Amino acid sequence: MRLWVTGYRSYELGVFSANEPKLKIIKAALQAELIAQFDQGLDWVISGGQLGTEQWSLEVATTLKKDYPELQTALMLPFADFGKNWNEANQTALVALQGQVDFSAAVSDKPYHSPKQLRNYQEFMLKHTDGALVLYDDTAPGKTHFTVDAIRRYQQKHDYALSLIDFDNLQDTANNYQEEQENGFQAD
Repeated sequence: MRLWVTGYRSYELGVFSANEPKLKIIKAALQAELIAQFDQGLDWVISGGQLGTEQWSLEVATTLKKDYPELQTALMLPFADFGKNWNEANQTALVALQGQVDFSAAVSDKPYHSPKQLRNYQEFMLKHTDGALVLYDDTAPGKTHFTVDAIRRYQQKHDYALSLIDFDNLQDTANNYQEEQENGFQAD
């Protein structure tokens, strides 16, 4: 099974550094869901390079490869010069992530020139995956609602699984994390 993982950008969640406590919770929720998906036949975690959920999911999947060595990761970018306008630290992080995944490519080999490239990217991801895991809550649509809407339209004509990690899921993960900390367990 090939799983497209996407969701909120880091700024939409108010995560501006790798040391943010809420990032531990987000990554723990992603990890739990990826493990559950692996138990259902997950072979590939495929994501984009957006700062936030997409990069975090590939970081988590890369870490999971220690315990699940057959798990494969792919970083698919919508166009050739993706991230070129980012600051140096973010560009460096993207390049580092490209070096950690099993496969990386751009859907369009041309630099960004049209919103059509983004629609083509969505279509590519839908056609080359068997389902999606999206960090998304209907109460806070953000840019991710375009992706969720595209997935729901695609589901009307195709057998395509959609799993959401919403704010309630994140709160449950936070509660479990806090309980583990209070009981003396150390979470990764």
